[in-house]
Amino acid sequence: MAAKKAKKKTFSAVKAVKANARERVGQPKPEKIIVDSPRALKRKSKHRETLVDILSSDE
Repeated sequence: MAAKKAKKKTFSAVKAVKANARERVGQPKPEKIIVDSPRALKRKSKHRETLVDILSSDE
């Protein structure tokens, strides 16, 4: 049984540019996953604390 003929590879400009960049700069660093904080923690309160609230929380 004869072996299959290898498929001819076509030129891809994108792959050529990426390969050139990897040779010059090196491999890109792996992605970092940034954990989002909950929305409630990011939001500021809509109303300022009153003097009574501030004094009662200190006690």
